[in-house]
Amino acid sequence: MDNLRLYLATYNVGTNNPEQKLQDLLSITSQKNEKLPDFYVIGLQEVKSQPQNMLLDTLFDDSWTIALRNILDQKDYVKLKSIRLQGLLLSIFSLRKHLLNVREIESEYTRTGLAGIWGNKGAVSIRFSIYGCSLCFVNSHLSAHDNQLKDRVEDYNSIIKDQDFHVPETLKILYHDYVFWMGDLNFRLMEEYERTSEEIERSVLKKDLKKLLEQDQLRHVMRKGEAFSEFIEKDPDFPPTFKFDVGSNNYDHKRRPAWCDRILYCVNSHNYENVTLKVEQLSYKSHPAFVLSDHKPVSADFIIKIPRPVELKPRHVDLSSAQTICDKVFSDYSEHVVQFDKVSSWEEGEENKAFYKVTKEVPPTKDDWIGLFKENFGSLDDYVTYEYVSKCATPTKERSNPPSFERSQKYEVTIPDVPNRCKGNYCLVYFSQTEDKVMSVLGVSDPFPIVKTESD
Repeated sequence: MDNLRLYLATYNVGTNNPEQKLQDLLSITSQKNEKLPDFYVIGLQEVKSQPQNMLLDTLFDDSWTIALRNILDQKDYVKLKSIRLQGLLLSIFSLRKHLLNVREIESEYTRTGLAGIWGNKGAVSIRFSIYGCSLCFVNSHLSAHDNQLKDRVEDYNSIIKDQDFHVPETLKILYHDYVFWMGDLNFRLMEEYERTSEEIERSVLKKDLKKLLEQDQLRHVMRKGEAFSEFIEKDPDFPPTFKFDVGSNNYDHKRRPAWCDRILYCVNSHNYENVTLKVEQLSYKSHPAFVLSDHKPVSADFIIKIPRPVELKPRHVDLSSAQTICDKVFSDYSEHVVQFDKVSSWEEGEENKAFYKVTKEVPPTKDDWIGLFKENFGSLDDYVTYEYVSKCATPTKERSNPPSFERSQKYEVTIPDVPNRCKGNYCLVYFSQTEDKVMSVLGVSDPFPIVKTESD
């Protein structure tokens, strides 16, 4: 077994911009040689979503994603994907070293506001496989107010039912090996708990959190099997994260304090014979220094176990096909599937060529594409230009070397229009993409310079 560390954070930002430094939200310190997680998963709610903001955000990253990238770019993270539904935003960042081991990235969303018509409430999700192990992350904003417990339960069940993915083994959220669910879930204290907000705050000050947690609506519906019963949540040992006077750490007594902001996980620990998938939770905390909204952010740190291929034997599989499924589900991705030959340089404003070989049998699709990126790019969306493989690549007669790849086919790729004013080093990235927009990174070239065309 190998370990991967995941850091999750959720924050209802109350339509505010990131005016506070976000290092604390990410638990990043100034210590040298700080050990950082393999993946950051950030879920935000109530991101400013007026029409003009939504239009800009379809073209550019929103202000929160930009602020996060400004920090994580320096730590060698790459944004794998973001998805937004009005005020809901979910972004996943990976250490660059894992990029070629990520497969089948896909996103989904569900509207639950106004009976499923409006996206002010609902959920966004991103799923992918890492070293063959399937992960799904959900960020949701459920119905508000103490008396809407039934609506929150219905929201959850609608999301679970409605979201469909396109990877056969993981068509539903709960089919994944690991599932993490976070957000402003809006569960309050039970209506029958007849205590005022002032009385509840006094209990918080006395650190009498266990008795309050006994009245928590989320724990109530989990026990009854109405919602989130498939999930595990570590007991929060931090004060309720809602509702605060904006700009302070004082509770706003117009609402009773409640743990609205939560992070839960589900592990299908016995999906495979001879191996048990495991989650170890390292932390679960709030971040009281943030005073931008009436919520406090919450974060959680996890270690998940990733099986090695030799350990695996899927359950409920015909023995004749077991090895094939093992190879498909938990492949050893230590080799590049697509390897580019070294490129000495390209010329700006000109047609340029490169060569690559396919080192494993992965049938190309009509939507596979090759993008030109700046060296040390910070997002899979940051391509300078791209071409579909079906249009720009042709097989060569040459068989690739070294001998270990003598069966692999070599291809010539032509990129017709490299933009002018390209400075510095660039690289090529090969993307496998299905018609359902399920995407995998199969190869990244070594960096090479783009030089200015010499004048006659």
